[in-house]
Amino acid sequence: MVTNGQAKRRAPVAVDLFCGAGGLSYGMQRAGIHICAGIDIDPACRHPFEANVGAAFHEADAVEISPEFVGSLFPDGAPRVLAGCAPCQPFSSYNRAQRDGWGPLSKFGELVDHLRPDIVTMENVPGLTRYPVFEKYIWTLERAGYRHIWHRVVHCAEYGVPQTRKRLVLLASRHGDINLGPPTHRSGGFVTVRDAIRHTKQIGAGCASASDRLHRSSSLSDLNMRRVRASVPGGSWSDWRPSLRAACHTRESGRSYNNVYGRMSWDEPAPTITTEFFGFGSGRFGHPEQDRAISLREGALLQTFPPGYSFVPDGEDIYMNRIGRLIGNAVPVSLGAAIGRCIMKHVRRYID
Repeated sequence: MVTNGQAKRRAPVAVDLFCGAGGLSYGMQRAGIHICAGIDIDPACRHPFEANVGAAFHEADAVEISPEFVGSLFPDGAPRVLAGCAPCQPFSSYNRAQRDGWGPLSKFGELVDHLRPDIVTMENVPGLTRYPVFEKYIWTLERAGYRHIWHRVVHCAEYGVPQTRKRLVLLASRHGDINLGPPTHRSGGFVTVRDAIRHTKQIGAGCASASDRLHRSSSLSDLNMRRVRASVPGGSWSDWRPSLRAACHTRESGRSYNNVYGRMSWDEPAPTITTEFFGFGSGRFGHPEQDRAISLREGALLQTFPPGYSFVPDGEDIYMNRIGRLIGNAVPVSLGAAIGRCIMKHVRRYID
C-alpha cells in the first residue's frame, strides 16, 4: 500500500511479445493498461500496431531478442506486464506432426525468468496444454516466483467475441490470486454475426466498398458462385445437389468435413475466424445472405476490432492473404480487454 508522502504507483505498463496486428494490446489498452511496445518478426504488423495502439513497434524475432532489450522497454516505477501469444500453429489440430514452435514458448519462459515482471499473461491454442513444453513453462514460472498461476481454455463467446473460438488463457502473478473473472456473456446472450456485421454495406464477390477499402471480398469462380447460391445459413456442401459437390466430398474420407463451403448464421456466433476466412471454401465463411465470402472488414469485426481499425497505410495495396493472416492470427480485442480488466483489478488489489 502507498505510505504517506509516496506517490501512488502508475497504471500497469505492458510489453507485447508476438504482438501481431495489436488485438491483445488494443484490448488491454482499452482496459487502462499502458502499452510500451510490441515485438513481432512480421513487418506487416508495424502499421496496424503503431497506427491503432500508438506504441512503438520493434521488428524482431522474439526468439532471438535479449532480456536486456525487452527490459529496457519498460519505464521505471509502474507495475510491469509481459504479454504475448507465441506462434501456435505447431500445437493446432492441423499441425500435429510439427513441434518447431516449442522455441517461442521456451523463449517466453526465459524472458519471464530473467525479467520477473509483476504479471504475465499468455494466450494460445487449447492443444498446447497436452505437450511437455507447457508443463516446462509452468515450472519455469513457479521457479521464478510466480506462486499464483491460473490457466483455462476459454470459450471466447463468453467474453463478448462473436465466434465459437476457444483459446487457452494464462495469467500469473507474483503478488496474489489472479484469474480472468466470470464470463460476461452466457448462452442465449452471445454476440452474434448479426450484431457484428449487419451494418456493413452490400458488395458483390470480388468487389470492394468505395467508403472502406478493407470491406472487400474474394472473387468466386462460376462453380463456387453456384455453390454459394445453393448454400443455406449454418449448412455445408451436404445441402447441395450432387452435381455441385467436390469429388473429395463423395469419398468416405471427405464426408465428415461438413464445416466447409457454408454460410454463417445471422443469429449465432461465427465459426472460428482463421487466417483464410476470406475464402468461401476454407470454412463456413459464406456471408449469411449475400452471395460471397465475408470481407476482410467483416472478419476484423468478428475478431472485435473496431470498425475503423487500420491494417494498411492509406494508398497502399491490399493483399487478401497478408491482411487475412493479420486478422486471423490476432487475439480478439474483446478477449484482450477482458484480460486487461482482470489485470487492472489485480493491480488495484495487490500492488497499488
